[in-house]
Amino acid sequence: MIYTVTLNPSLDYIVRVDGMRLGTINRTAFEQILPGGKGVNVSIVLGNLGHGSRALGFTAGFTGSELERLCGEAGVDCDFIRVERGMTRINVKVKSDEETELNGRGPAITEEDVEALLAKLDGLGADDTLVLSGSVPACLPSDMYERLMLRVAGRGVRVVVDAERELLTRSLPHRPFLVKPNNHELGDIFGVTLSRRDEVVPYARRLQEQGAANVLVSMAGEGGVLVAQTGQVFESAAARGTVVNSVGAGDSSVAGFLAGLMETGSYEAAFRMALAAGSASAFSDHLATRAEVEALLSA
Repeated sequence: MIYTVTLNPSLDYIVRVDGMRLGTINRTAFEQILPGGKGVNVSIVLGNLGHGSRALGFTAGFTGSELERLCGEAGVDCDFIRVERGMTRINVKVKSDEETELNGRGPAITEEDVEALLAKLDGLGADDTLVLSGSVPACLPSDMYERLMLRVAGRGVRVVVDAERELLTRSLPHRPFLVKPNNHELGDIFGVTLSRRDEVVPYARRLQEQGAANVLVSMAGEGGVLVAQTGQVFESAAARGTVVNSVGAGDSSVAGFLAGLMETGSYEAAFRMALAAGSASAFSDHLATRAEVEALLSA
């Protein structure tokens, strides 16, 4: 079983406003509400690809109830901890001449809530994968990912980490199965600018030296690179298409990689599916479907 953890999930309220102006009333030309959060996105895409998962994390208030309802509609098995204070955040994404985001804070999570989440990991074993995605809210300790990884240590659980900067680097001594920075995040870690696929490889290997088994680097229009634990390096240009929305593309890549690896046992096939899933989400106003991924794989 694959378990995804989203510590601060959201309802994403997406609106399009033609010619938005500040300081006056604007009316929307389009709007939709979607379940949000990186781990939630991974679970949705896994389901679209035909693989079940269980979404863990924290929800609160009426917005949390709506998030769980929308996840259920998307076929996601939710097992969130219900938090008493505050509410699941609403992230407002305004699309106009420029894109603007207003991200909420989220609920107040206590140590008791954290312990309840940790307890849900006690049944995981060698056949399970734990996906840790996204940021840690300010109300939680900065070592939250490390605590989650330590809770499953020694049981053969494959841990995937998709996070920025210190969250990722501090996970490396715990030997994650996969880390997935993009090229900008990887460059930030080492204080360099990485714009070409060949530039990425030595820095991905440095993450391996620090503990990661596999390093998948997404590069938007430049495609991506996988440095596998076998020593193999796979790289590819991006698929051709019109980018509609990049939100969720990286999460889709994680889901595609896991689905491809489960289906074939091949790192190369997993890499190809990761890139196709990421591109399929970027080329659509929804998260990647199986048909869209297979269309790109066969193109």
